[in-house]
Amino acid sequence: MVTKRVLAGLPEDADLRRADSLAREIFSDVANKWALLIIEALGEGTLRFSELRDEVEGVSHKMLTQNLRMLERNGLVERTVHPTVPPRVEYTLTEPGRALRIAVDAICGWTHEHLGHIERARQRFGDR
Repeated sequence: MVTKRVLAGLPEDADLRRADSLAREIFSDVANKWALLIIEALGEGTLRFSELRDEVEGVSHKMLTQNLRMLERNGLVERTVHPTVPPRVEYTLTEPGRALRIAVDAICGWTHEHLGHIERARQRFGDR
């Protein structure tokens, strides 16, 4: 029988390798293209819903809403409703969200750095 070893000093909920861990659930939530792009856009500052939709080209109203709710649920985005008519709603990154943006920036940098290599590999793959 194969057993999974727990990472030294980490509770089971923090082990990404466990299918039932909270860490994997959180990772699954934030590791999607829309969440990453929203985090990147909000890294520049507070934005209203329509401004975010303009910044994240191609995102539908539904996907933007779902991802903002998920990010808010996970404590990465703060939603502020201003008591005006019509209500003005703004979104901003929380401290953990800003910390995550550092990793998102690294992924963006990696993408830019290796874009040419990946394009060439895709071309070779398509030539088979």
